[in-house]
Amino acid sequence: MTGQLRHMLRDDDVSHDEQLEILELGMRFRENRLFSRPFEGPQAVAVLFDKPSTRTRSSFSIGVAELGGYPLIIDKGGSQLGRGEPVADTARVLTRMTSAIVWRTFGQERVEEMARYATVPVVNALTDQFHPCQVLADFLTIAQHRGGVSELAGKTIAYLGDSANNMANSYLLAGATAGMHVRIAGPYGYLPDPAIVADAEAIAKSNGGSILVTTDAEEAVRSADCIFTDTWVSMGEESQYATRSKPFWKYQVNDHLMGLAAKDALFQHCLPAYRGKEVTSTVIDGPQSVVWDEAENRLHAQKALLTWLIAQQREDPSLLHAGE
Repeated sequence: MTGQLRHMLRDDDVSHDEQLEILELGMRFRENRLFSRPFEGPQAVAVLFDKPSTRTRSSFSIGVAELGGYPLIIDKGGSQLGRGEPVADTARVLTRMTSAIVWRTFGQERVEEMARYATVPVVNALTDQFHPCQVLADFLTIAQHRGGVSELAGKTIAYLGDSANNMANSYLLAGATAGMHVRIAGPYGYLPDPAIVADAEAIAKSNGGSILVTTDAEEAVRSADCIFTDTWVSMGEESQYATRSKPFWKYQVNDHLMGLAAKDALFQHCLPAYRGKEVTSTVIDGPQSVVWDEAENRLHAQKALLTWLIAQQREDPSLLHAGE
């Protein structure tokens, strides 16, 4: 393995052209789930969970198996990481036994440390700061419904709600990378980190996109091609819902806000969703909602990402064109 070791720790770890290549690969996996099997053997992929998961666990477990590999699922309670073993030591062990490491954890610094010591690709399956796998699936869903991957540049996307969270950060960076016009709307006190906004603005400038951060929900959604939201309360904060949700009610995605978007605007939510809170039932269960395609596309996008990363490391472009 003499190629380039690449990781996906935050959304701007890939360039515009590389993002397109991964998404095109995702479209191929949509058409034929078994067209490339880079982990045939089977080779193991470690999939670590410090947080609960349904979609991430399912999509990576099934995805690694469909890529010909063995998904080694490790929960926090079943690993020495959960008992305080240094991340570097875990990385040194797993990197000798597996072909890739996927980690859903808390602080971004944890996956970054894992990547520093690993000699196999490391994938951020969610941290408190970023969720790049989810946004790849979201963009794959837009491509699925709106003419393909080549049509993503120039699209306008709007994210409403808690804009200081990992989803807002990832939409900023990934949308800028794609050349999209990204609008983020949330209340004062819940807006994105200015440093991430600055990074996104610089990326957008080079790719023909733009960035807007606002407290005005209507401004964000007007003529948008796709509207996104997320739960207002993160895992572990459920007991604070009544208090924490108060600033977000005017950012609820409802029929009024959808009516201000483009006529054929799509609605997406990374799930789990709380109907009647961040989104109304008429929207998430309505004709513009593509949340179930979005959930399925986690599988295809993540398989594409793993295949792309392995192809870079092995210097084996044939993995990206199997079956042609």
